[in-house]
Amino acid sequence: MLLYNNQKISEEELSVGLSNRAFQYNDGFFETVIVQEGRLRFWASHLERIQEAAAALRLALPQYFYTPDFEDGLLQLAEKQHALERGRLKLKVWRAGAGLYTPQSNAADWLATVQPVSAAPLTPIQAGVCHSVRTSYSPLSFFKGPNAPLYVLASIEKQERKLDDLILLNPQQVAAELSVANLCWVDQGVLYTPALDTGCINGVMRRNILQWCGFKGVKVRQAYFGVERLLRADAVFAANVTGLRSIASIEGTEVNLHNTLLDDMKADLLG
Repeated sequence: MLLYNNQKISEEELSVGLSNRAFQYNDGFFETVIVQEGRLRFWASHLERIQEAAAALRLALPQYFYTPDFEDGLLQLAEKQHALERGRLKLKVWRAGAGLYTPQSNAADWLATVQPVSAAPLTPIQAGVCHSVRTSYSPLSFFKGPNAPLYVLASIEKQERKLDDLILLNPQQVAAELSVANLCWVDQGVLYTPALDTGCINGVMRRNILQWCGFKGVKVRQAYFGVERLLRADAVFAANVTGLRSIASIEGTEVNLHNTLLDDMKADLLG
């Protein structure tokens, strides 16, 4: 079962024509949401980024996106797919209509799919530094979709090198993010994460970490550092909607794993 423009349809009923702008021009974005225990985890933060991405692409979202009924409809889809206890929901939004680069409409079409998933791995990450691609900051780099091939190529390199993840650098050799997560580290009670203009995704978990630090009075620095700075940190970790996962080594060099601040953050944000 799928949810296409707010209509429940089967996968066989889905018909996407050759003029579809997501197919022709990658003219849209997507959002990945974790369904857990009958709720959309961090939904308010996801909806905030959905609105920001639509504004950046000058897409007109349906008004019902801003209503509780929209959230309820997504949860009903999760229930139909037996994913209400734990699932992964993907919401794909794109510009409706045809046209070449100049569109015929700024209205949005959308599709939601849900699949049951198992719990995310907890084992610490063996990481390397990505050599094949670099991040690049733009007005579109903060959300998912426009730069997807960058992360596909990084993931291919990760697979070829038999590592759990790779740290992506920007052209100035500044650490920006991981291939599937934001990058964070703790040093002397300060939370560090790369600044958005390194070209990293403005992740939903990243947003909630910064908010949590504000509530707890933890100092935050959105910073510009090379990988060598991470090796001296009290803890380095990956952050995305599936959770917070410690990094055990970078290019074979071990880094500190355990930190009270990180433990407290996990307990409060993930329960």
